[in-house]
Amino acid sequence: MQRRQFLSTGIGTAAGLMALRADAPRLQWRQRLLLGLGTTLSLRAAHENARQLEAGLDAAVAAIRRVEASMSLFNDRSELATLNRQGYLDSPSPELRTVLRTALLVAQRSGGQFDPTVQPLWLLYAQAQREGRLPSPGERAQVRERIGWQHVAMGDAGIALQKPGMALTLNGIAQGYAADLAKQTLVQHGIAHALIDAGEFACLGQNLRQQPWILGVEDPRNVEQVLADVPMGGRSVATSSDHRSAFSMDLLHHHILDPATGDSPPVLSSVTVLAPSATLADALTKVMFISGPRQIEALARKWRVDVLWVEKTGRWHATSGIRLV
Repeated sequence: MQRRQFLSTGIGTAAGLMALRADAPRLQWRQRLLLGLGTTLSLRAAHENARQLEAGLDAAVAAIRRVEASMSLFNDRSELATLNRQGYLDSPSPELRTVLRTALLVAQRSGGQFDPTVQPLWLLYAQAQREGRLPSPGERAQVRERIGWQHVAMGDAGIALQKPGMALTLNGIAQGYAADLAKQTLVQHGIAHALIDAGEFACLGQNLRQQPWILGVEDPRNVEQVLADVPMGGRSVATSSDHRSAFSMDLLHHHILDPATGDSPPVLSSVTVLAPSATLADALTKVMFISGPRQIEALARKWRVDVLWVEKTGRWHATSGIRLV
């Protein structure tokens, strides 16, 4: 299990929680911790009615489990694993349809910088890592022939991969979608205050201190240190970093792979995106990572999001819409 790149702040100490409950006795808080989607997950939520709150949290956890069951690459029986194995999938679930449709739209609009068909590249790097080496340029070029979002067909009947040896990964977007789906589920249960951590973050209302939710972005070179405190402002937040799932000790080769080169982008260490949905934020971290720092400001305006990015030198920057505290 790999923990993602945020630490929530503004939660309060045990004594603070007691005082808050005394000041606002009607609002009850509950938390769920679970493992899933390749990381540790948590849901914090509040409601006046404990039974309604528990029902909402149960439903939100079930929603996350549906995403995992559909899109996990570690479960041979998942829809995504079946699609990769067969090259087609009949009658995909609504969740898989929604995520793949969004993934293909982002791929199209980004010119393929985000591409859900990069799974063969990841498999190549993983195999080479087991052999104590990196893939050769020839190996990368050969595998890149099997990559291309344009060759994924999705219609009323199902999904088809149109090139032999193609495979999809939704790891770059499914966690964000799980956060959005959990948030939607909580809203449907009448819950107005929550922080959802499904690997990426979504929020509702206020925290235990009756203040806006704030996230601390960790330093990618010192994970015990918070680089900056970022108010969520009702938006969702996602981060991608080179120190998670690295293929080389120098962190130059890692899980974010540029379909155009078959290798990892060389300049950035970490990218955080604030967007209207966690699904979009999750996908755009890869677009920003691959585009590089010179393009981020323009891309942030194009997508109407905000971005905080860290270069491998340690320097970090943020677009003007991020109000640090």
